Amino acid sequence: MQNNDFRAKQFMPFDSLKGFYDLIKNQENCSKSKISLLDDYNDYLDEQLKKIKKGDNISVEHYYNEDYIQTNGIIKKIDTIDRCIYVLDSKILLDDIIKIKLI
Repeated sequence: MQNNDFRAKQFMPFDSLKGFYDLIKNQENCSKSKISLLDDYNDYLDEQLKKIKKGDNISVEHYYNEDYIQTNGIIKKIDTIDRCIYVLDSKILLDDIIKIKLI
């Protein structure tokens, strides 16, 4: 019986980096909270938003799905009532934008 136990242990997985995979898994679940912008920066963004129009090629950094991402593309629509813009197939809320520039 002891010989079979040794043989079974021989083929068990070896974790050379004990705890490493748990750490990586925990970091994957980490989310970022939305940044509150200063009033002066909000005014600056409003000025930038006034300069863009449908058909412009832009780069937008914005909050999406508990993280900040960058979206590049052509503006399909600007909706001032719902306060959002449509870039390619993405709807981006104006309140989620932290950086915008024309390309």
